[in-house]
Amino acid sequence: MKIFDFSEKVGKKISAFQSNFIMSKILNHKGNVHIGAMHLRENGIIGYHEAVVSQLLLIVDGEGYVCGADKENVKVEAGQAVFWEKGEFHETITEKGLLAIVIESEELEQAIVMPINEWSCEKC
Repeated sequence: MKIFDFSEKVGKKISAFQSNFIMSKILNHKGNVHIGAMHLRENGIIGYHEAVVSQLLLIVDGEGYVCGADKENVKVEAGQAVFWEKGEFHETITEKGLLAIVIESEELEQAIVMPINEWSCEKC
């Protein structure tokens, strides 16, 4: 499991075309990609299961906990993204509710352009 950061602080200010916003890049992928929205209400859960394909879960609103095969819960919140490799067991839970976008595809990890969070489990 890896935790990435797509919050405003890692973005780039865009002013082209009289724009005024910050863009946080997420990925650049050439292949079949499935993208979906996951709405977890209070005490919601995406049960413990094996990833059938690489998955990137972007927390858009709210907060919760994720775990990998070690079943050790790691807190995540809006602006963070979690990556699980194909075959990796994982779970997502929330007490207060959360909204997440899930991106699923083969060879997804090579397409991720976000910075990895400094305390990501990948660095443990």
